[in-house]
Amino acid sequence: MTYSDRATASRMEAACDLLSKAERRYLLYHLADNHQATLDDLLTQIVAWKRGEAVDTVDGDTRRQLYVSLVHNHLPRLADYDIIEYDLRSGDIVLSEGFEDIKPLLEQFKQTEEIPELRKQPTL
Repeated sequence: MTYSDRATASRMEAACDLLSKAERRYLLYHLADNHQATLDDLLTQIVAWKRGEAVDTVDGDTRRQLYVSLVHNHLPRLADYDIIEYDLRSGDIVLSEGFEDIKPLLEQFKQTEEIPELRKQPTL
């Protein structure tokens, strides 16, 4: 295996690892559709998709649990790979240049999601 092959395999493994968690995929689906979001908007939408509920029925306890997970795990991980940029003070989250690298793979993941609403969304 050449260095180039290993680098490509490594990039593919990193992309698959990033997209292996539903929270990160849902976050990226929402951002791809809206181009930017606040942390509050993302929390509500992700919880709604995970629980199969309407956005207006999401409770505060579930949002708080996801908040900790997003802030301490998912957002920093996506930012480390230049997929997103975020500001915890303002709560603003936007896609970054690195998103284009994983966009085709994310689109494939979207087509296999269990949530019909996600599969029906327009192409990323």
